[in-house]
Amino acid sequence: VRGAEVSALTCPLLTTSSGAKMGKTAQGAVWLRGDMVSPYDFWQFWRNTDDRDVGRFLKLFTFLPLEEITQLEALEGAQRNLAKIRLADEVTRLVHGEGCLGGVHQTAQGFFESASSPPLPVPEKTLTPPQDLAGQGWSILDCLVASGAVASKAQARRLIRAGGVRIQGHPLTDETFHLTPESWSGEDPLHLSVGAKKHFWLAPRAPKNA
Repeated sequence: VRGAEVSALTCPLLTTSSGAKMGKTAQGAVWLRGDMVSPYDFWQFWRNTDDRDVGRFLKLFTFLPLEEITQLEALEGAQRNLAKIRLADEVTRLVHGEGCLGGVHQTAQGFFESASSPPLPVPEKTLTPPQDLAGQGWSILDCLVASGAVASKAQARRLIRAGGVRIQGHPLTDETFHLTPESWSGEDPLHLSVGAKKHFWLAPRAPKNA
C-alpha cells in the first residue's frame, strides 16, 4: 500500500576470523538436514572451530549463560578443546537432538583411537563401486568425485598430491591408482578419508552369483 510504513530486519554477513563467509554457497557448507550433512560431520564442523571464533560462536549459536561462556573463553592451551566440544555438543543437540550425541561421541573416540581401522562405523556416505570393474578398475579420481568430497578430477589430483587422501589410514600418493576387485578382502568395507574431516566407507562388491 502506497504510503504504508514497512520495517525490515537485516544482519551482517557472518564470517569466521579468517574472513571466510559462512553460508550455503560456501565450500564445505554445513547443512541442518541429516541426510545432507551427517550428525557426526555436523558435530565435527563445530568441534574444529578456530580458537579465535569459539567464544563468538558460543554466543551466537547456543543458549548457554554468558557467565559460562566467559569461563569457556578463558580456557587456554589443550583445555581450549573443552570449549570447542561444548560448542559442538550444544549446537548438535539443538539441531539433531540429545539422542544422537552418545553415538557421535563414541564414533569420534573410536575413530581417533584407531585412525587406520575405526572400531565403530563412521556415519558417512557409503560408496558402492561399479558392478563391472573391467580393465584397470575404479579410478580413485572417479571415486573421489563420486563421494562428493571434491568437485572435479583436477581437484582430486591436487588433494592426492597434497597428501590429503588415505585408504585404511595409509596415505595415497598415486593419482593413477585404481580400485580393483582385489582391493577388497573378505566382506569388510574399506575406509577412505579425504582431508581431516571427510570419511567414507568403500562398500565391498557383491559376489557375482548374488
